[in-house]
Amino acid sequence: MLNAIWIGMVLVALGVGAAQGKLDAVAKALTSSASGAVALALSLVGMMALFLGLMRVLQEGGLLRLVARALRPVMVRLFPDVPPEHPAMSMMIMNFTANMLGLANAATPFGLKAMSELDELNPNKGTATNAMTLFLAINTSNLALFPTGIIGLRAAAGSASPASVFVPTLVATALSTTVAVIAVKAFIALSARGSPVPVAAAADPARAGAAPPPARATLDAQVADAMAALEREPPPASRARRLLTLALSVGLLCLVAVALGRRVQVDGWGLAARNALSEWMLPLLMAGFVLYGVGRGVKVYDAVVEGGKEGFQVAVRIIPFLVAILVAVAMLRASGALDLVIGGLAPVARLVGIPPETLPMVLLRPLSGTGAYGVAAEIMKTYGPDSLVGTVVTTMQGSSETTFYVLAVYYGAVQVKNTRFTLAPCLLADATGMIASAWACRLLLF
Repeated sequence: MLNAIWIGMVLVALGVGAAQGKLDAVAKALTSSASGAVALALSLVGMMALFLGLMRVLQEGGLLRLVARALRPVMVRLFPDVPPEHPAMSMMIMNFTANMLGLANAATPFGLKAMSELDELNPNKGTATNAMTLFLAINTSNLALFPTGIIGLRAAAGSASPASVFVPTLVATALSTTVAVIAVKAFIALSARGSPVPVAAAADPARAGAAPPPARATLDAQVADAMAALEREPPPASRARRLLTLALSVGLLCLVAVALGRRVQVDGWGLAARNALSEWMLPLLMAGFVLYGVGRGVKVYDAVVEGGKEGFQVAVRIIPFLVAILVAVAMLRASGALDLVIGGLAPVARLVGIPPETLPMVLLRPLSGTGAYGVAAEIMKTYGPDSLVGTVVTTMQGSSETTFYVLAVYYGAVQVKNTRFTLAPCLLADATGMIASAWACRLLLF
């Protein structure tokens, strides 16, 4: 699908550019955006290495087990059709937990294994069950606790407060997930009454161009490796270490309170809280990760270095994708085609509170993760990472998911062709995340 979209973007840019006499501007945009994409990817290396290193501290500290344990009672209520002790329940919990903590490499094998186990409970092979539908709707709503990737992108773009989107992203993704769950439950109730049920044929993996799922033995091995890495017991923390961590945490909170009090005297409560939220979030997050690792007996420096190696590899690996998408978007902008699209859809966007300049993200995010990543980078470059548009577009990136890709890959893994009503709740959750991102940024940051 992305192949057709990219070709269409390039051809439209050339056609509109020729019609408006802007082919010279299109040519300049092509060359400058290609070199700019490489520079952006290289500037990402440091932040990606740091954040994935800090996430490794959480991983080795056993946070995943704690979150998974907290999720189990909620999951049992959300999925009444799945026996609590069935492997499907465990795999879904691990998938959601890994996604929430930003551990995408572990989330995917857990998710595929969960779909495989859910299919074992499926009496009608080839047709999505209620549990499958809800599982994928929650996945596409992208409930995330730590949007570290987008914080790194904002830092690379020169943001003065790259972590300012942390709270707006949490708000948007929580609302998106809530809407996804409510929508699926409503469709299930309507389906039980015999009401017409929409069919999401677009999620057919044969038409979506998804890669074939891994063989069962390979998937089992991937799950075993991910489980071994995520469930590794942290070294026991001594009583002295726990007391030291508590003392350091209390000391840090006291210093933050004193600093906030000083700002309140100058700016007042409202402005002081808003500025602190946008400017202090990144160092406070880092301090929290480090203190958690210390308290859990993790060798923090070693974990940061080990996780940073993966961050370096990820940042370098996305260079070709960024080059391709940034070139296409820059050509569209230089030709005037992007302005035509934005102008046509702007009234609808303004009606729901979305800045029209973010529409490229709204349209591309459900289709391509790397494409949306590139669009976010290009929009921040144009409008500035700390502008309303730049902040909203990065919040959108962090609070939504590549819906069509997720449906294609996960349903393709179990050969489900009749997806029933899956697509409608997923797209409704996407729309909620986009609108909530715009409103959360306005209310909390601007």
